[in-house]
Amino acid sequence: METVVSRNEPVLPGNGKKRVWIYAKKPSGTFFNARQWVGYSLLLFLFSAPFIKINGNPFLMFNIIERKFSIFGRIFFPQDLHIFVFGTLIILVCIVLFTAIFGRVWCGWTCPQTVFMELIFRRIEYWIEGDYTQQKKLNNGPNTDVRALKKLAKHSVFLLLSFFIANIFLSYIIGIDALVKIISEPVEQHSAGFMAILLFTLVFYAVFAHVREIVCTTICPYGRFQGVLLDDQSLTVAYNEQRGEPRGKLRKGETHTAKGDCIDCGLCVQVCPTGIDIRNGIQLECVNCTACVDACDTVMAKIGKPKRLVGFYSLGEIEGEKKFKKNKSRHVFYGIALLVLIAVFNYMLFSRPPIGGSVLRATGSIYQLRDDGTVSNLYTMELLNKSGREIAFEITANSPDMEVQLVNPVHHLQKDGTAKISFFLVGKKESVKSYKTNTKIHIVSDGKIVETLKTTFVAPVGAKS
Repeated sequence: METVVSRNEPVLPGNGKKRVWIYAKKPSGTFFNARQWVGYSLLLFLFSAPFIKINGNPFLMFNIIERKFSIFGRIFFPQDLHIFVFGTLIILVCIVLFTAIFGRVWCGWTCPQTVFMELIFRRIEYWIEGDYTQQKKLNNGPNTDVRALKKLAKHSVFLLLSFFIANIFLSYIIGIDALVKIISEPVEQHSAGFMAILLFTLVFYAVFAHVREIVCTTICPYGRFQGVLLDDQSLTVAYNEQRGEPRGKLRKGETHTAKGDCIDCGLCVQVCPTGIDIRNGIQLECVNCTACVDACDTVMAKIGKPKRLVGFYSLGEIEGEKKFKKNKSRHVFYGIALLVLIAVFNYMLFSRPPIGGSVLRATGSIYQLRDDGTVSNLYTMELLNKSGREIAFEITANSPDMEVQLVNPVHHLQKDGTAKISFFLVGKKESVKSYKTNTKIHIVSDGKIVETLKTTFVAPVGAKS
């Protein structure tokens, strides 16, 4: 049973008080409708992406176990770590720059924690237990059969949803095909997979049924460092104190001219999913979900006052700078910087060679003088097929004075396959100008050079045949 405490009562570490359980009033309004479109679109993508394949490869997969990743159907391996790191950097830069311009809108509109919590789990809670007042009454009431039935129904649905989300989450790690095997084949053949599903299920259930807003207010570090990202140009959800104060109740027939526009109805507090009062100023617990904006706009419309007493304001406007001017040059600069990063990432992504590899001189070997007047060096090459399909290839030298002789001929790579090849690089002694010569080995497929590997060729200098 949840502990019911006054919503606005402070809970400080070490004061001996229990957690304040947040009962959020069911939101509605223009921003909430827009947030639903955004959130459910993201959920649709999240649930469908594991089933989408391009050239037989998952659209998105992050297989940390096998160190294999798939982005837009292109498979990446540890050798492509720089591309993956660069992509991760772009995501972080997007969030940082978006915060600098629009505040913490990421948290309230697109963060998976908020989307799942507000658009799925809390809506199920409204459906089973009623709005926030009914939930309070139910938790404060006696242990009746009705109460037990509602609690059982809610937590059963929460567990089923958590199980479904756990399967989707796991499909992003191991791929949908591997997940289907775990589900369809006997448990003893996939004990580790079933344990992973069970663990993820319990984690998601704990987060959405019990931990809830603590993820945003305490666990997630994003809210902690967002303050360093904001400046006087940053937009954030805020209360217009100059217009709203002094606040006071509005009685029937009263014109309200001697007071501010805020009638102290408390709706902005009741709808807040993190339990804060937006009128107390900018707070790290605020996730910019705009529920308070919709609630306040509804009240303003009823009393004949302009909307956006609570709305999106820049920090300069909140602080009441009389000569504050909006400067969009920083926004333009951030946008250009982000476009450049995305362009570079796309170039790295789509210009990546279909075959990757490395070549090393055979350990402990030196050059060999042959009877035909040539010098040979022995090499070991490892190749990896990144093309997502079976591919044919051949190995050539970049110099017309050198020839590649394969020890173990390999001319095809299976999909996602690897090959270890030994070969001799043979050159004419009279063409050697130094003891060590930098040279290149070409990997050719479909008549095109798809990869070039650098190595050195060792031979005696100035020898004549």
